[in-house]
Amino acid sequence: MYGFRSLKLSLRFVVPLVVTLGLLAFAVVPLVDKLNLHWFIRDMDIRSRLIANTLHDPLVELLQQGNKAKINSLLLRYSRDERLLALGYCSDRGELLYRTPTFPKSISCSSAADINTESSKIIQLPEGAVNLATHPVVLEGGTAGLLILVHDTSFMERRSADTRHYIILLFIVLGIVTSLVTVFVAHLSWRGWMEGVRAMLKGEGLLKPFSVQGVNSELQPLVSDLKTLMRSLDAERRLADDSSITWSPETLRKLLHKQLTGEKVIVVSNREPYIHTKKEHGEIEVHRPASGLVTAVEPVMRACSGTWIAHGSGSADRETVDANARVMVPPDKPEYNLRRIWLTKEEEDGYYYGFSNEGFWPLCHIAHVRPVFRTSDWEQYVKINQRFADAVIAEADSENPIVLVQDYHFALLPGMIRRLLPKAIIITFWHIPWPNPESFGICPWREELLKGMLGSTIIGFHTPYHCKNFLETVDRYLETRIEHESSTISRRGQLTMVENYPISIQWPPPWQGMVPPVEHTRSEIVAELGLPEGHLLGIGVDRMDYTKGILERFNAVERMLELHPELVGHFTFIQIAAPSRSALEEYQAFEARLRGLDKRINQRFSRDGVPVIILKAEHHESDQVNRYYRAAQVCMVTSLHDGMNLVAKEFVASRDDERGVLVLSQFTGAANELYEALIVNPYHVEQTAEALYHGLTMPEYEQQERMRSMRTQVRDFNVFRWAGRMLLDAARVRQREKLAARIGRES
Repeated sequence: MYGFRSLKLSLRFVVPLVVTLGLLAFAVVPLVDKLNLHWFIRDMDIRSRLIANTLHDPLVELLQQGNKAKINSLLLRYSRDERLLALGYCSDRGELLYRTPTFPKSISCSSAADINTESSKIIQLPEGAVNLATHPVVLEGGTAGLLILVHDTSFMERRSADTRHYIILLFIVLGIVTSLVTVFVAHLSWRGWMEGVRAMLKGEGLLKPFSVQGVNSELQPLVSDLKTLMRSLDAERRLADDSSITWSPETLRKLLHKQLTGEKVIVVSNREPYIHTKKEHGEIEVHRPASGLVTAVEPVMRACSGTWIAHGSGSADRETVDANARVMVPPDKPEYNLRRIWLTKEEEDGYYYGFSNEGFWPLCHIAHVRPVFRTSDWEQYVKINQRFADAVIAEADSENPIVLVQDYHFALLPGMIRRLLPKAIIITFWHIPWPNPESFGICPWREELLKGMLGSTIIGFHTPYHCKNFLETVDRYLETRIEHESSTISRRGQLTMVENYPISIQWPPPWQGMVPPVEHTRSEIVAELGLPEGHLLGIGVDRMDYTKGILERFNAVERMLELHPELVGHFTFIQIAAPSRSALEEYQAFEARLRGLDKRINQRFSRDGVPVIILKAEHHESDQVNRYYRAAQVCMVTSLHDGMNLVAKEFVASRDDERGVLVLSQFTGAANELYEALIVNPYHVEQTAEALYHGLTMPEYEQQERMRSMRTQVRDFNVFRWAGRMLLDAARVRQREKLAARIGRES
């Protein structure tokens, strides 16, 4: 089988090569014939002039003497050359006075006189083709004759035929030699790639990454991409026994028991998955915050159990925990512990609002907002990271727990945990973009942040581009050894993997099979909003944040109505914008601008009380958001810079009717996966406006084709697969460390 595959691979190269060489040979042969003919004629011209110049003086002397016998003897002697067929002499009156016996009868003095004495001419005679040349003979008294030289050209045909044979033979030999070399090289290359792939499938990709000898720098990205893909396939293969993997909560539980001996997971994030708040009359209600992080990680925690450590920010959070600041969640079906950390207002202002969101957030997002760094904020950031590290130590029930550190609020946390629990598996996932080295260099504490992150066993980003930026940043500012092929960083004996793990959402959605049909939901939403029946709807769901491109989205809606006025009064865009970081001036100014733009567009285009934009600047539970997803014809995600943006995937998951159109910013991680969306540059208002119009007028069959493909992508690459890949990598790292420790003890 291997030999057959190798032969097929070789033929892919050999057959086009042989065909090309054959065509080249047929093209070269006429060219060589023409070139040979030119060379032969030039050679005979030179020989003709040489013979004529040699004969001239003796011939003149004999002509003056009138000695016919000696003239014939002279001409006969010179005509014995193997190429010179005959010689003749014409008088000035055009009479052929002398000629050798082989002189062609069909050549006359008049025909020879038409030939330029500076060049020769090939003429066709009954006896065959000959080369005819003339040379003037000047006698005393001014009279002149003409010496005629006739060369045999049959040798030219013979030599041209020989040359053609040699050329064809040369190309045949060249084809055979080149084919043999190609087959040999292809065989070696195929064998090397197969050995490398087998090594990956045996689990050796992480411990001993294969390398291709002699691969030049231009092919290194391809090699790296292949190895990344093979590591991913290898990780998933390990989980499957005899059937293909279906990533689900049960799959994760199976993974933990099989690969990580059933250990519980500790998640650390700033935002808590459930917030307890007190209503006006003292009742306590629970809701999930508007957060992509919570949307992604909370299903993983319910599958894996364990402890989630987060900042307790709800007004009733303290009332609902036990003496150790813990509460079991979800409220309706408790499956894991939520451990809350308390912050004073000063600590929250410095750590969260200050360093994290006035400094780190704009630094990582290219959204044209100047980052602000204050020493007092940095001090609070260090302090709170240490407080969370202490909580991790307290919650760990072994010396080697699995800790999932979430996002930019805890860049220092991995290093702090590593110092106290050196055997811990620490996976840091960065939910936002990572900037290039020049941008990150703005931060005054860049080295401290990078050193803290390198306490991680694994650092995950959404895209390979963010991984590349991080590796280049570390290379710029720290003394480390970076292996780009295996995407690892080694510093002071600590090895850190840097991988891309595109985050996703739960599949199947928790509401599947429990919601009314899309048409029924749409009719309800249209009625609730007081809109006409059959009204077209667009939806946007975001936090109230300047990176989400909401202003640009509103401008695109306005421009679309300018370009297509027939939709005025027939289309409304609903924007859900959950309040976020409203204590910061930049966010207050952004909200004011957004409300002003909303008001201006509605004043301009509203007809008969039907608004163009409905801005819902309040929190909505996930089931409420899902209703709007299902009711809308178009969902717009126009982030100016984003990590993944799970709104895009939530919209796709909601459309079990396989209808609806997603307009998606090219600056989101989701754009690297959901290719069937209408990808736009949100800074290009006209492009975004036309994409919105295209979505509203797209035929149903095209909607179905696009949506079906995107739903398959979200289903197959769901959040359980995202978590599973990271945990599988963590399991392999742990196995490697155990092996290294055993070898160390034995030696």
